[in-house]
Amino acid sequence: MADGDHVLVCVAWPYANGPLHLGHVAGCYLPPDIHARFERARGNRVLMVSGSDEHGTPITVTAEQEGVSPQNVVDEYHAINTKALLDLGCTWTPNIDVRGIEYGGSLFNRTSDPRHKEKVQDNFRLLYNAGFFEKRTMQQYYEVHPDGGGRFLPDRYIEGTCPSCDADGARGDQCDACGATYESSELKNPVSKMNPDLKVEIRDTDHLFYRLDLFQKALEQHAENNHAVWKPNVRAMTKQWLDMGLRPRAVTRDLEWGINVPLEGSDWDGKCIYVWFEAVQGYLTCSQIWSEMYGDGSNWEQWWLENEESEQRHYYFLGKDNVPFHTVIWPAILMGLNHARKGKTAGEPVELPNSGDLRLEDNVPAMEYLMLAGGQFSKSRKHAIWLPSFLERFDPDTLRYYLSINMPESHDTDFTWNEFVDRINNELIATYGNFANRVLSLSARLPDTPGGECLPSFNEITYYEDLCETLEDLHQSMTDSLQRHRYKEALRTAMTAAQHGNQMLQSSMPWKHLKSDADAHGRVEALSSLAMGWRICRYLAIVTQPFLPFSARKLWDM
Repeated sequence: MADGDHVLVCVAWPYANGPLHLGHVAGCYLPPDIHARFERARGNRVLMVSGSDEHGTPITVTAEQEGVSPQNVVDEYHAINTKALLDLGCTWTPNIDVRGIEYGGSLFNRTSDPRHKEKVQDNFRLLYNAGFFEKRTMQQYYEVHPDGGGRFLPDRYIEGTCPSCDADGARGDQCDACGATYESSELKNPVSKMNPDLKVEIRDTDHLFYRLDLFQKALEQHAENNHAVWKPNVRAMTKQWLDMGLRPRAVTRDLEWGINVPLEGSDWDGKCIYVWFEAVQGYLTCSQIWSEMYGDGSNWEQWWLENEESEQRHYYFLGKDNVPFHTVIWPAILMGLNHARKGKTAGEPVELPNSGDLRLEDNVPAMEYLMLAGGQFSKSRKHAIWLPSFLERFDPDTLRYYLSINMPESHDTDFTWNEFVDRINNELIATYGNFANRVLSLSARLPDTPGGECLPSFNEITYYEDLCETLEDLHQSMTDSLQRHRYKEALRTAMTAAQHGNQMLQSSMPWKHLKSDADAHGRVEALSSLAMGWRICRYLAIVTQPFLPFSARKLWDM
């Protein structure tokens, strides 16, 4: 551990079709920042990667609704969301760790980056040439126009009744109500989302499918290997997919906005690589692009390639609806790339990674949902509190505190304004802020003259040995919680230190012994309690910086 573990923090890529809301922050964007800060504080080498998902139908739907080009949409919202995340304190800068590039850094990129496109197309060809794709004729909805023309409708352009739970408003390939995924042709009562009055019909179209079935055994073994580490919801959703039996899954779509299929022939004109297959590769391509931008082009390998001589850990942070894409589909792509890089074909058995191979995920600490007024946050339905708007009115640490202490780690939680105000006033301000203010105010009573009284050093404090031991125990407890991705538990423990500090001041009452007529013994005790107060302030600045970076910095600089 002297040299630090190589820790890869992969953060779900938000669609650049609207501003981020608080549900996104609680589920995907605050937890990885907390964890990356924690790992860096322990001396580890952290590379954090993510970016804007700028292709696919969520973008084109928004563009059609707003009457602008898809490029205009992604340019606007990439800028808005990047600024909002930085304003929240997420460490997407500096891009190079202050200790040096060998310690990692971060990059919030975009899938419209030509370098991402080139790398995805290279991977596509590699898998195609290895035989992992098969061509199939599939049925897809087609929107018939009055002039005799028309267009194939991607999944998000179709709405109807879920074939699994019968919920209305289900998308063409996934139901938000029950989480089921299916082929668009299985949807009941389909209508065109953009033009509900136009006729839709089923037509044949040719596409390539990724042979997920070839990875069934390897993925079952991978899930078994991580059973003790993964959260119950991650284990359950992965098991559900594997128990149903993996089937080939389409990797191309009839869509003009995206990365073109890099194959010759008219069969592939007007077709793009399906966004689920493309965007998930962003974790790898972003790491490689970061290495090219700031390093020698090979730095990414320290985090990605299996190395028995280096301790490596991969964490993927996302909402529960994206779990199978990161425990089934993405590792299947990585194993396919490993297989193809060795010159093997799809006819040979797939193996789990060995030394020099691309590493699979170690843990996927997926969150449940943060709800709003009992309903799920929804960008499309505008049922949301938008992050940029929130940060215009409130200090970012108030949001970081509330979402951390209310994080949906094992079950859905609910955002209410009353609880937000109550927790900030009665916990963050009354406990954390009040303690720091009391120490600062009491210290201001000391004479500010040369040769005046000085507080004893931390090593000279003799009155509070038990409290010092308590702080050590709290630190170990917080470390254990953070290693297990129990962030609310860790923050509660940190707040306990502030409570102990307030109790210490209340019992010692240093304000009584700082008066000019106080006896010598009482004054020594008062100075010791103030010194202990400053020690706790320093302690709080360190242990709360993953959660409250702005407040922690102010506390450290006091």
